[in-house]
Amino acid sequence: MQLHGLIHTLPRYVKQFIAAFVIVLSVGYFTGLNFVRQTDSTDAKGLVENYLGNEDAEDITVMKFKKGEREMLTILHTHILSISFIFFMLGGLVAITSLPTKLKAFLMIEPFASILLTFGGIYFMWKGMLWMKWIVMISGILMTVVYVVAAGAVLWQLIVSKKK
Repeated sequence: MQLHGLIHTLPRYVKQFIAAFVIVLSVGYFTGLNFVRQTDSTDAKGLVENYLGNEDAEDITVMKFKKGEREMLTILHTHILSISFIFFMLGGLVAITSLPTKLKAFLMIEPFASILLTFGGIYFMWKGMLWMKWIVMISGILMTVVYVVAAGAVLWQLIVSKKK
């Protein structure tokens, strides 16, 4: 079965279905990122405080407490599973585009490394390896960039028709 470029041959209603899915998926993804911003986890200090608390800090605007083990396992479990499904579904759509094969492979596989680095990094940071905050931030940014490129590429491929 030839997957490369299959997206261009799909009936209009299937393309509309895929576009609606990618748009709604993106609303959900970016709502999650907005939540991260709301928790002040967009910089290294806020990221550490969100998981390890800030009870010892001098200038506290909002008191935060270290997350318990059950809470951490719940956060990690739900995020790893749900984000894996997001990228599995988006990767399946990237697979049927006519993008260059190496770019497709990167967009399809990299997010899974970023998921492990981001959420594994959060766990190890919570366990005391504070330098992991940099891994978490870099992998989280890379995961988001890949999401934007992949979702944008799928939507673009739905609009552009390939000449045979």
